[in-house]
Amino acid sequence: MSPAKQEIYHKELQNFCWDNGFNLETMRTERLAFYANLVANKNKKVNLISRKDVNSIIENHVFISAYITKFLPENLMRFIDIGTGGGFPGIPLAIMRPDLRGILVDSIGKKIDAVNEFIDDLKLSNVIAENARVEDPEFIAKHKESFDLVVSRAVKPIIILIRYALPLVKDKAFIVAIKGGNLDEEFQKAELKYRSFIKKSTVYELAYKPSNIRNKKGKKLVVIELQK
Repeated sequence: MSPAKQEIYHKELQNFCWDNGFNLETMRTERLAFYANLVANKNKKVNLISRKDVNSIIENHVFISAYITKFLPENLMRFIDIGTGGGFPGIPLAIMRPDLRGILVDSIGKKIDAVNEFIDDLKLSNVIAENARVEDPEFIAKHKESFDLVVSRAVKPIIILIRYALPLVKDKAFIVAIKGGNLDEEFQKAELKYRSFIKKSTVYELAYKPSNIRNKKGKKLVVIELQK
């Protein structure tokens, strides 16, 4: 592991935070930079993020995962990260919000093995990782109505995220998903099927300085309030 590379990650992360008025304690930026270094090194053996994306790991993965904590509702207790991959956004969320407890879930065993290593190396006590499919009856029985927050770097359509979430969340809960592209059709399909459960939905444009000022990269944060 390269201390020099970790220092580069730390400075890059600090710059993104300062540019966007996102003031983090040094301890948190250091842990996030350490995590970035862990992922970059492990990615040489296990495909956690796109190989071509490693050089942009701070902007495209670590910073954006930490940045979404600005948009989280208040009074949350437990979260689930569906399809966590290499731990995004769940591990940055756990670092940013040590008051929250969470489960990071992925169906690919190698990825969860890596995430467990990261959790140990970072000495995170508020999250665990599980190799599972969230739609499996066994997983649902184990975690039924446990969470008030579902997070995801969402490849899955919104309608699928809601379907996965409903058995696992409390009577009132939120889905917070990083998405891209035009979401109109996704919302139409989701509202057609789950209108009675969707209390409110908001889409935030995740524009940020200096490289995505007008959100040319199309990064969006979907926040859906569910009421069962």
